[in-house]
Amino acid sequence: MERKVALVTGGSRGIGAATARRLAGDGFDVAITYRSAGDRAAAVVQEIEAAGGRGLALRAEAADPRELVEAVERTARELGRLDVVVGSAGIAPYGPLEEVTLAQVDEVLAVHTRASFVLAQAAARHLPDGGRIVLIGSSLAERVPYAGWTAYSMSKSALVGLAKGLARDLGPRGITANVVQPGSTDTAMNPADSPEADVERGYTALGVYCSPDDIAATVAHLAGDGGRSITGAAIPVDAGVTA
Repeated sequence: MERKVALVTGGSRGIGAATARRLAGDGFDVAITYRSAGDRAAAVVQEIEAAGGRGLALRAEAADPRELVEAVERTARELGRLDVVVGSAGIAPYGPLEEVTLAQVDEVLAVHTRASFVLAQAAARHLPDGGRIVLIGSSLAERVPYAGWTAYSMSKSALVGLAKGLARDLGPRGITANVVQPGSTDTAMNPADSPEADVERGYTALGVYCSPDDIAATVAHLAGDGGRSITGAAIPVDAGVTA
């Protein structure tokens, strides 16, 4: 059987890298995008190939629509098809409301919100009936338990509405669109051994950080046969911070 193909943006590290590895293990060929960490992207591609799949690393800035569309086009062209797209590229601006600049607002909306729309729109031209779109959101779209994350939570909240609109637009083709909403997850941007980590654990029901593999497992479910009837949903994987 021909292997399906997935594109994971921001796939050189963290949740994106874990998702790329998981999908490769589930039988996908996987393309990833990266912004600057070419060495890390190459290492992820090696892991994809070690799992038996074809890997492709594409340099693309999520905030640049032309580069993002080109990454979609190259994936479909070089790997032969496109069945699943996962929007995982992200940034984490943090600071007091009065210090947030319009440039920072524009950047976070470009990287999270506009990029997700562009990715979905470009992918829809290639996805077959039954294709999948998965966007990585945040528990901060549902609950903001501490100050400093207004711009970030705004940009992630928009993904919920985007997924619901995509679900209706693409539902006649059997294409699903969903958001996975991680809570505090042990990545380079928010390590579980940081000085603030115990405070973040205290907001969860389980008292733990999530692993990137936890998020990847839910993405894999949505991308697989078990996700065919789930669409327009925002699914928390957050150790109960929104419980």
